[in-house]
Amino acid sequence: MKRKVGILTFSDGREYVHKELIGINKKFEDEVVSALESTGEIEVIRANQIVCKPSIAKQEAISLRNKGAQMTIFNYAVWAFPHFSVIASKFAPAPFLLFGNINPKYPGMVGMLAAAGALDQDGTQTHRVWGDIKNKDVLKKVLAFVRAATAKNMLKGQRYGLFGGRSMGMYTAVPNVDLWNKVFGIDIEHIDQLEIIEKSKKIPDSQAKRAREWLEKHARKIHYDGKQLTPEKLELQIKSYYAVKKMCEEFELDFTGIKAQPELTEHFVTMDLTEAFMNDPYDWDGPKEPTVCATEADSDGALTMQIFKLISGQPVLFADVRHYDEQDNFFDLCNSGEHATFFAAKSYDPTVNLAKVELYPESFYFPAGGASIRHIAAPGEVTLGRLTRKDGEYVMTVIKGEFLDFGEQKNEEKARNTQIEWPHAFARLKISVDQFLATYGSNHIHGVYGDYVEEIKHFCSLLGIKFISHT
Repeated sequence: MKRKVGILTFSDGREYVHKELIGINKKFEDEVVSALESTGEIEVIRANQIVCKPSIAKQEAISLRNKGAQMTIFNYAVWAFPHFSVIASKFAPAPFLLFGNINPKYPGMVGMLAAAGALDQDGTQTHRVWGDIKNKDVLKKVLAFVRAATAKNMLKGQRYGLFGGRSMGMYTAVPNVDLWNKVFGIDIEHIDQLEIIEKSKKIPDSQAKRAREWLEKHARKIHYDGKQLTPEKLELQIKSYYAVKKMCEEFELDFTGIKAQPELTEHFVTMDLTEAFMNDPYDWDGPKEPTVCATEADSDGALTMQIFKLISGQPVLFADVRHYDEQDNFFDLCNSGEHATFFAAKSYDPTVNLAKVELYPESFYFPAGGASIRHIAAPGEVTLGRLTRKDGEYVMTVIKGEFLDFGEQKNEEKARNTQIEWPHAFARLKISVDQFLATYGSNHIHGVYGDYVEEIKHFCSLLGIKFISHT
């Protein structure tokens, strides 16, 4: 789904001046539209007219809203009467990005600053970017705000499915329903885990068998042991996946969290396969949109993942901060089988990723058994972080880092030092181990490939959330 961005270009209110400037305004608007649409992630919704009258400001702003714009760019290439921007701001979809083009023959910068000052005075929240949109650094600044602004509005009105309650006494995993609604506009649907068990019974055996055979064909290896992991238990996990997927459709859920421990992991089957493939951009039935699914019903974790997904458009990692390796200076981010298989090779082709994925029998922690989806995360730059609550208010901590690859032999040695059957991401962070452990407010962490620090910073600013960055 592309981000829908409205654009309003403002002009001089004197008719004879405006007519002289129509060509110039359209030229600069065309450049902005072309640059944004060339990214492949944005659908620009253009106003039908350049704004040169109060009535047009209102009319075109309403039109953008009716066409589904998720934010609005106010575009300035010439002097523009600032009250047009103020009027438009009352009807156009917020948030607002004020963009000033480089046009030295005309006072476009003056127009942008005059509008910005007027909007500041009446308390309208805006962000400003100035420059040549064809310059990649300028476009990068624009995209950072666009991603944050559209993510904010995509999140509003979404529904989170919470399967089960608090897992193993983790306060940081429990959502505050009122705060979620107030700050993010999210509704929470509480669902008993019994629903997963009952709906799993209705999935045809043939459907589960076909999926199991697909996994057997494409995974690097499935370590059946005749006890914890059998074809029958793997098929039960597959049925659980279908059950959760079906309930997301029935309950109109946008993202989820599953308690699992201890009820399902002791008496039914683990949710590792469900969680991994919910977060993947594909399954054995073909390509799909990832649906964030957090283990241990970690709701603030799921919310963080959903924000990262909406900003980046990528699958998102869920992991424990399991161990610090002093010798090679990295954290082993490892949590059961929750990591999406996407992270095995950073590919949207399942066969590429699954060639590096093994299914191991679950450990003694999970007597009900099943498969853990195990791999080592592919190397690359990552943005990691999490929403936490401190004294009733949200804080977003973001940490830049990289996932490391030590080569197959050393990777296996490092994995075996902690938990061989679980997935791993070897993360070197841009923060000292002492500072991290002294300040980070959760046992869970989340992340995506690439640098999205500015986007997350803008997102937090738009929602009034404290932002802490270690980059």
